[in-house]
Amino acid sequence: MTLLTLVRHGQTDWNLARRIQGTTDIPLNDTGRDDARYAAHKLSRGEHHTIYASPLVRARETAEIIAAELGLDAPTLVPDMREREFGVGEGMLVADYLGRYGDWHAEVPGAETLDEVCARAMAALHTIARDARRRSAPTAESVIVVTHGGVIRSLIDHASGGTLPALGSVLGNGSLHRFEAAPDTLRLLEEAVVL
Repeated sequence: MTLLTLVRHGQTDWNLARRIQGTTDIPLNDTGRDDARYAAHKLSRGEHHTIYASPLVRARETAEIIAAELGLDAPTLVPDMREREFGVGEGMLVADYLGRYGDWHAEVPGAETLDEVCARAMAALHTIARDARRRSAPTAESVIVVTHGGVIRSLIDHASGGTLPALGSVLGNGSLHRFEAAPDTLRLLEEAVVL
């Protein structure tokens, strides 16, 4: 079994403006760096063996800050933990996107579906879990994975059988979400971790 704590990256200027980032590579702002340090502080209350991250700069920098604060090796980058591709919706204000397409499940030209995001993220998490088990002692491993709100939402939705996250809920920048991975299984332990 592998414990996976998924961390949403820190804030960017596009988060602040409520603009859809998708795979557009937007860096953290100063508040985002504080979010990363605060996430590291919360994570410091437990033991973690390694850290992985989406290669997008906002997730990678968040992971680098967390790794430095916790004394972990540099994060391993995992392309399939990147944010959902929003196609023509990238760069739009959230209000404009919802006004034009209705909801997050709408078919948008060039965008990935939530099911596609979930499938690639699930496969990546199982690869991460296998890698972590191979690298560590036979006891339970605890792994940090820094990723994106859309990815985390899709995994929570899948693991909860579609009951979570609650409609309209926001996954905060720097928020922590705990899962347990076993071969071919991903189980949600806590939707938002309070340490």
